Amino acid sequence: MGNLVAIVGRPNVGKSTLFNRLTQSRKAIVSDTAGTTRDRQYGKCTWNGREFSVVDTGGWVVKSDDVFEDAIRRQVMVATEEADLVLFVVDVETGLTDWDEDVALILRRTKLPVILVANKVDNSGEYYEASEFYKLGLGDPQCISAATGGGTGDLLDLLLEKLPASDQESVEENIPRFAVVGRPNAGKSSIINAFIGEDRNIVTEIAGTTRDSIYTRYTKFGFDFYLVDTAGIRRKNKVSEDLEFYSVMRSIRSIENSDVCILMLDATRGIETQDMNIFQLIQKNNKSLVVVVNKWDLVEDKSQQAIDTFVTAIRKRMAPFVDFPIIFASALTKQRIFKVLETAKQVYLNRKVRIGTTKLNEVLLPLVEAFPPPSVKGKYIKIKYISQIPDTQIPSFVFYANLPQYIKEPYKRFLENKIRENWNLNGCPINVFIRQK
Repeated sequence: MGNLVAIVGRPNVGKSTLFNRLTQSRKAIVSDTAGTTRDRQYGKCTWNGREFSVVDTGGWVVKSDDVFEDAIRRQVMVATEEADLVLFVVDVETGLTDWDEDVALILRRTKLPVILVANKVDNSGEYYEASEFYKLGLGDPQCISAATGGGTGDLLDLLLEKLPASDQESVEENIPRFAVVGRPNAGKSSIINAFIGEDRNIVTEIAGTTRDSIYTRYTKFGFDFYLVDTAGIRRKNKVSEDLEFYSVMRSIRSIENSDVCILMLDATRGIETQDMNIFQLIQKNNKSLVVVVNKWDLVEDKSQQAIDTFVTAIRKRMAPFVDFPIIFASALTKQRIFKVLETAKQVYLNRKVRIGTTKLNEVLLPLVEAFPPPSVKGKYIKIKYISQIPDTQIPSFVFYANLPQYIKEPYKRFLENKIRENWNLNGCPINVFIRQK
């Protein structure tokens, strides 16, 4: 199971720059106005052969009537509840602020490992200025410059030392793992209770060594799978419910540890940004997807037309990935609950589909010949051969071509659609690679 590292600190100390440096991306938008980061603050970092996830909390400063400080304080609370280690970033140029002391107070109370990161140390003189941060009572400040990368290697070495070893839980490999995810109040707990029913004795629990992510083994009605339990069901001390950040932090672990994600939407509210945030996490982690529109019993108009409108809206928001099942259900009346499980199981099996090379070429080559990739600079592009890569996490196909560099995204999507039209890969992400023949 992966570890989760949260980056906290007041606005403008360089959290996003550090996040970009760790995840080797330019994803987070960096600018000098406070509070500009939003939405792209989750990534993976690999160092010395260990992989962990990084979350930059900076993006979730709520610009509302909320007192700014208060919003950030809540974020720090959520980060400490959910993460395995916290990087607390302070800025040598502005020096110590009351605000930093507030955050340090929260961090000193947690049992989590915290690394104090003094950012913007661009020359040796500034090393001495970092010493005032000893006042925070969080040990030695690690001096870095996130912008130039100075000191980040040492920081990562220290981070790996302090990260708790991620213990693999004793989970059997070939049994599917389903995670129920969604924003607060979409009905995650009710649907899990509907699955499990009151006879909890059919369910065996393996308490996770990593905090609270508990796999629940479900064997009933011919099913056999693990439910990856979002800790939310067991934890009572909720941070304020409305925090988007809260539901995203909650979801990361369960998504990373599952094969199929059951994404709950609330029929009475439609699709909101928060649902999209969670959907993007599922996509980034290449997980299979089943969408459940819950609380369907509360909707007045249940006509086919209403269903079609809803389905179109969902597919439009989640495009270009549109090949996934959508089920209208109600956890309360248990309507179509069984269908959710059957579908999740089918989607899991779709991940394992192996298509013979002969069959692939027989079906796809004529289609490619009928619609070849557009020629570039007068050069004709020919795809000669197709095969599926064995033993990949999601079905992956290689198309061998004479000029792979000229095949662009839209044509790859065309190829993906043709594969989907001919084989059932519903709910399952696939990779299409173009290689030199």
